[in-house]
Amino acid sequence: MADTTNLFAGTAIFNPGFGQTPFGTYDSQGTYNTDVETTALWCAKRLGYPIVDIELQDVHFFACFEEAVTEYGAQIQRYQIRQNLLDATSQPKTNLTTASADGLNGLISLTEHYGTETLTGGNTDLKQGSISVVSGSQVYDMQALWGAVSESGKRLEVRKIFHDRTPASIRHTDQYALGNNSAMAVSEFGLQNRGAGVSFMMLPIYDILLRQQQVEFSDIVRKSAYSFELQNNKIRLFPKPTTNFTMWFQYYVKADKYTDSLGDAATVSNFADIDYRSLNYSTINAPGIQWIRKYALALSKELLGIVRGKYSSIPTPGGEITVDGDALRSEGASEKESLIATLREDLEASSRRNMLEAKKDEAEFLRETITNIPLNLYLG
Repeated sequence: MADTTNLFAGTAIFNPGFGQTPFGTYDSQGTYNTDVETTALWCAKRLGYPIVDIELQDVHFFACFEEAVTEYGAQIQRYQIRQNLLDATSQPKTNLTTASADGLNGLISLTEHYGTETLTGGNTDLKQGSISVVSGSQVYDMQALWGAVSESGKRLEVRKIFHDRTPASIRHTDQYALGNNSAMAVSEFGLQNRGAGVSFMMLPIYDILLRQQQVEFSDIVRKSAYSFELQNNKIRLFPKPTTNFTMWFQYYVKADKYTDSLGDAATVSNFADIDYRSLNYSTINAPGIQWIRKYALALSKELLGIVRGKYSSIPTPGGEITVDGDALRSEGASEKESLIATLREDLEASSRRNMLEAKKDEAEFLRETITNIPLNLYLG
């Protein structure tokens, strides 16, 4: 077998700061110095020491214990990130080791972006510009005519063109505004008693909106309206202009869009840059310490299996002895997988959604209980 100088000596003496753990992350935290020693002895005994020689030294157990603490923290923090990423997005990066992100910053930022896209809000300036339309000319490069001059060549994103006649909705508001065609509008669109100039019936708002859309859509299908095509900030007007006039439009400067904290180096923008750091060992509770011990044992089994796996069998005077390296590696890997699965189940059971559902179930149970309590009888 292995040289006796490489066998576990039966003692585990940890000296913080002397490189006995690969990273030294927790060496000075709480009871780590004593826990790493007791866990090393416990793992050795679980592996069969002193009846069986253990081809590991105390530093190997120390390394497994440190890795177990790190894995425990990583599993918890991955869960915390999944729970809090939306709220943490666009918040300043801080040490969120134990605290969860709070607030609606992520949702507010998202709604601001939707508002920008739908022209209903947002935090990007919607600017106005104009170009001079010349009789007989249909195509105009708005980037060259306006962006190069008024925005120092910055890329425009044209959002609205004011090149339409009076909206058809005006005719719906007062059907008699059409003059000689009023009778046709009344009969065609069913606008009797619907306009501001007739009686004032109490109608829901959606009724008005539906009728306005009816008139607008009818114009699109039946009439030749002023129109345009906009591609790559180049506009083509229809029909061909016969007079000179000024056409106004609204636009964003593309460089100004979404320049809030999203993507800022000082704020959270994705799963990888939330500032969750290593757990402080002194804050881990008893169930967490027990999980760490078991995970350290599983790692020790894997490591011992790797060491023993160097030889599949050992020759002896009485025959060959089969070494259990593969079995130990398999057992360690299985225990690791089981421990992680159990921890994830516990974390998921305490998720925000599950906790709220539990509260809801509790409230429904209490309400049902209260309804089954008989009322007091009044005796006059």
